[in-house]
Amino acid sequence: MNLTEQSRENIEYMINEIIKKLQVVNAGAMKAESFDTDAYEDLKDIYEMVMSKSSFSVSEMDAIVSELGRLRK
Repeated sequence: MNLTEQSRENIEYMINEIIKKLQVVNAGAMKAESFDTDAYEDLKDIYEMVMSKSSFSVSEMDAIVSELGRLRK
């Protein structure tokens, strides 16, 4: 997957991978269509950080989910 270009498909991929990695229970609250391409770079930064770690504390997960919530349309 080439994440260097901003596209709806890439946003959907990154959000789905973040949801899987964090094992988000309420994944419906983080639908890819809720994110605008204007937030692409921020989403990519979050995606890269999430994918680079093997585990997360509760406070880290809360912070990530809060940041994703802030980026929603």
